[in-house]
Amino acid sequence: MQRIENIVFGLRAPILVLLAIFTVVMGISASQLRMDAGFTKMLPIGHPYIETFFEYSESFGGGNRILVVLENKEGDIFDRDFLYKLNDITQDLFYIPGVARHTVTSLWTPNTRFIAVTEEGLEAGDVIPANFSGTDEDINTVLQNTLRADLVGRLVSTDFQGAMIRAELLDFNPETQQRLDYFEVARKLETDLRDKYVSETTDVKIVGFAKLTGDIADGARSVVMFFSIAFLLTCFAMWLYCRSWILTAVTVGASLCSLVWQFGLLHILGFGLDPLGVLVPFLVFAIGVSHGVQQINMVGAEMAAGLDKMASARATFTFLFRPGVVALLTTLAGFATLYIIPIGMIQELAITASIGLGFKIISNLIMLPLLVSYIAPPEEEYGAKVRRAMETRAKLWPALSKIATPKIAFPFVGLCFIIAMVGLYEARDKQIGDVHAGAGELWPDARYNQDSRYIAENFALGLNVLTVIVESDGVVCIDYGKMHHLEKMSWYMRNVDGVQSVISLPVLARAINSMWQEGNPKWRNLPRNSAALAQATSSIASASGVVNTDCSTAAVAIFIRDTKAKTVNHVRAELETYIAEHPYDGLNMRIGTGNVPIVAATNEIVHKSELPMLLYVYAVIMTLVIITYREWRGALCCVLPLILATIIGDWFLTAFGVGLKISTLPVLAIAVGIGVDYGIYEYNRMQRYMRMGKTPHEAYLQALYDVGSATMFTGLTLAVGVSTWAFSALKFQADMGLLLTFMFIVNMLGAVTLLPALVAVFEYLWPLKRKPLSEEEARAVMRGH
Repeated sequence: MQRIENIVFGLRAPILVLLAIFTVVMGISASQLRMDAGFTKMLPIGHPYIETFFEYSESFGGGNRILVVLENKEGDIFDRDFLYKLNDITQDLFYIPGVARHTVTSLWTPNTRFIAVTEEGLEAGDVIPANFSGTDEDINTVLQNTLRADLVGRLVSTDFQGAMIRAELLDFNPETQQRLDYFEVARKLETDLRDKYVSETTDVKIVGFAKLTGDIADGARSVVMFFSIAFLLTCFAMWLYCRSWILTAVTVGASLCSLVWQFGLLHILGFGLDPLGVLVPFLVFAIGVSHGVQQINMVGAEMAAGLDKMASARATFTFLFRPGVVALLTTLAGFATLYIIPIGMIQELAITASIGLGFKIISNLIMLPLLVSYIAPPEEEYGAKVRRAMETRAKLWPALSKIATPKIAFPFVGLCFIIAMVGLYEARDKQIGDVHAGAGELWPDARYNQDSRYIAENFALGLNVLTVIVESDGVVCIDYGKMHHLEKMSWYMRNVDGVQSVISLPVLARAINSMWQEGNPKWRNLPRNSAALAQATSSIASASGVVNTDCSTAAVAIFIRDTKAKTVNHVRAELETYIAEHPYDGLNMRIGTGNVPIVAATNEIVHKSELPMLLYVYAVIMTLVIITYREWRGALCCVLPLILATIIGDWFLTAFGVGLKISTLPVLAIAVGIGVDYGIYEYNRMQRYMRMGKTPHEAYLQALYDVGSATMFTGLTLAVGVSTWAFSALKFQADMGLLLTFMFIVNMLGAVTLLPALVAVFEYLWPLKRKPLSEEEARAVMRGH
């Protein structure tokens, strides 16, 4: 380390100049970074459901759907002015960039037709005829055609006060051939539809991925305000701790510089900032502050011991560079393991965080000591301040240090084990996915969730659909056995709890067959004759979404009540069980299109990835600690508090009704990263003192004098900062603020209690003969005591 120190400080001026230039360049690039969202990057690539989704979404509809409902607040929809307004809003939706125009469906579109039995035979046509002029007779015709087409609960609300327009979105803009700008789509849905058509007599409801993304982005912009509040609180707390505005500015400024570098490089690499990942940059900033506090804490201790600012900066660099690198690499590994989750948004987030943490090694472990060597406050005056502060804080340490004595350590470790067991038991019902109906990222009273509830309550065919793709070795439409098999499955799923309705080829064919028999209800069944089946299915077009053009593939669309984890898991389990227990020769059933399979696949991937991800993180931490300190016990002492904190975090999620999702999983990895920082700095001090022949109790007491106040300060400051997120406009940000506040404190307490207790227990059970420190190392360690 001495050679590295000499090189770094020998070139301190050129290094700082280069970093200043780099900051300016990256700042220009960072100013161009924009929020970015995409539908396909939310999909868990490689999952069987998603493979089916990509194969059949164009033919049978994907999960990227927009539903718009125009509601008449003063009557029903069968009103001249309302119907004309419905036509206008349909046209406006039709021309929004990114809308797949052939999928636009409403009472006015030509793909909405009826078939009816009359005295003259079968009659078919558009629900709203081309010659509609708004007369009472025309309106009565629309009412009759709506009933004939069985559109109540589908395109017309069950109370007849709302009419729906459905459309699918492409993932690219056909006009520009660029990726679809979902924020622009969300803006147009507001300005071109809601703002334009909401009045005293009508209201507009809008749901869908694009609208949800826009609402999340609008709420995510408030993170700037919370970042500012947390930043000011951090600065003030930092000043209270170090009593120097210069050192406060340098510490916080170093973390901000790495944030600028991170944003600039992200833009250069072509990434944007996902609305669900806006918390991560702040948390990476918080990790930087955590390391900065340790640096400033030691600089102050060295100056209090009589060293000048240059010698203090050099000693801090040499002493903390290795544990700092180990802590940052373990945190970086925690984020990097997120990349194993095959979801584009998570992988993007892993890259974003890893870049930020990589820059922390430069900004906090190299740049910060170099800046301190130039602009630290006068040694004598500041050293006296630090000595007084250390003397005040030292009064707390003798009592706390007793936890590293065997008579207290053993019972305390046992208590922590009991807490872990209770936590595992209480967290057994942890939900993977949404716990509440609607969009879990938003508050229940958000406009989007209000619209979602309205549609769920008044329409049988809403946004939440699970489509089973039925591949046949022949033509399905004229094969009674296959049609009857699909009919039985449709009936079974219709009676599953959580399912609102089921639309399939045999369900439609039964209704049409009855019409061919003068509408007699007793003929509302499937004919066994192939010719009669052909007659019953011939008028079902591919636009219906239940069959393709040559009738070789059919679809069963299952509409469910909501996308809560319990609902999705129950419906999917029932469906998979039925398919497995009722095979049929010549038919291959694949769960695929619609938004519900995407939710189910995502929940499954998160569930499968959670434990391996945490195990990888723990394995990396243990490996790096073993390599650095040559002690397997040190690795366990650093990792076991993190495992306990993770268990308690799962308990917290369960107790507060927060589901583990792609928006919450990264936060747990971040919390582990912060905990690593606390533990490694603490253990680094203890093992050095124990190499000087001190007992665990004596070593911990000395470590508390060195870093105890810094560790506690960091934990409490970061907890106070993120606690402000509880007032966010986004529910998931508020939930994560509470979770992180809790996790920061738990990790801090684990580092200052469980870690030293474990050291004492291991030392008592398996005493280790350690290589002693050199005289120079011992003097450096003991400076300030």
